[in-house]
Amino acid sequence: MTDPSVLYNITGELGNIPEGLDLVVGLTGFTDAGGAVGQIGDYILDNLSNRVIAEFDADELLDYRARRPIIYFDQDHLSDYQPPALRLYLVQDELNQPFLFLNGFEPDFRWEGFAASVVELIGRLSVKTTTSVHAIPMPVPHTRPIRVTVSGNRLELIDALSVWKPHTQVPANAMHLVEFRLQELGHPVAGFALLVPHYLADTEFPLAALASLESISAATGLIFPTDKLREEGRVFLTKIEEQVGTNGDLEKLVGTLEERHDAYMQGASMKSPLTDEDGELPSADEIAEELEKFLAIKRHGDNDQGSPLGL
Repeated sequence: MTDPSVLYNITGELGNIPEGLDLVVGLTGFTDAGGAVGQIGDYILDNLSNRVIAEFDADELLDYRARRPIIYFDQDHLSDYQPPALRLYLVQDELNQPFLFLNGFEPDFRWEGFAASVVELIGRLSVKTTTSVHAIPMPVPHTRPIRVTVSGNRLELIDALSVWKPHTQVPANAMHLVEFRLQELGHPVAGFALLVPHYLADTEFPLAALASLESISAATGLIFPTDKLREEGRVFLTKIEEQVGTNGDLEKLVGTLEERHDAYMQGASMKSPLTDEDGELPSADEIAEELEKFLAIKRHGDNDQGSPLGL
């Protein structure tokens, strides 16, 4: 078997890193509803003290043609190439508690090698727990708190926080494989899947980022500065309510989602907060159709601030 360490390079001194730190993982790629993972990556690295200690080899792991890097065209020449990165950081939270943060692109290639590399780093650094977050679009209302589905072997988190426990096949992401391998080894691991309103999936939804950080805090005890995100979330919701409140069809749609959500959370006999009385999932098109129509009309009168839905 190929040496797992060939997929990454150590860029910092490992000898002074304390043992028993928590590892937090946020990878962008297959799905990132509400921009949750992208936002927390920027938020953590912009607001907390950090340094890179390892970097994965993008040429081995990334399909550049599927996710093309950005380069700046400056009138008559190319400049400021932004290569994709997948890095392991040593970070300090708001109370100066250290933790490890694996952030960047989700690998396209060599998943088994990537999983083996992460498992090796976890053992090499004597990681205490591993917590990952990602976000998926679901037919849930924006007027209710963002809920989560929790996987892994930390039963206390699953019992306390996981509101939807389906028996189903799902498209895997790279961290699912890492989580599966860690479960086999008995390493404490939790994966949070945030259930983000489908009609907000293609924009940066601040409350999705906030829910991600709160999930990480619940799993690790880490403390994050969230005042800015909370204020951005309040402003965002105000704009959404202004738009929804002027269209009766949209109000009806959101009201239906609220009823299904609340019935499920109150322990009604429904199988899922995402289904109707017949157990059918409303399609993505049904959820977003009225919103798209309304915003297409309203776009003509938008001010310079644009739509908070990013449409």
